[in-house]
Formats: sequence, structure tokens, C-alpha cells
Amino acid sequence: MPEPASATSPKPCPICGKPAVEGFQPFCGKRCADVDLNRWLSGVYAVPGNNADADEDGAPPVRPADEEQ
Repeated sequence: MPEPASATSPKPCPICGKPAVEGFQPFCGKRCADVDLNRWLSGVYAVPGNNADADEDGAPPVRPADEEQ
């Protein structure tokens, strides 16, 4: 039985383009994995989302009555 195409030709590393290594997939090694992690932690990559200041219905958040401004 033939192996799947993905097993014979690994996808390239998304950072440098070299072939991915099994222990660091989808990256080629620790360096590229660390580069990717740094990009996430520094905010280069971002997942789009809703405005955190608005409630689900779009109203501004309600503050408790005992909280001073």
C-alpha cells in the first residue's frame, strides 16, 4: 500500500522554507519554532476578535455601584 503524499514530501517550514523535521513540525528546527513563538508573544500574529470593551449586545460594560471612579 503506498504511503500518503504528505509522508513522502513534508511541507516546508513556514519561517524559512526548508523541509519540516518530524520533531519540530511544522518547523525545520528549534530556531524557527522559537522565531514563531516570539512572533506570537510580541503581537506580530494576532487573532481578530470583537472589541473587549463592549458587551455581547454592544452596550458598554456596567460597573458595580460600590466602585468609585
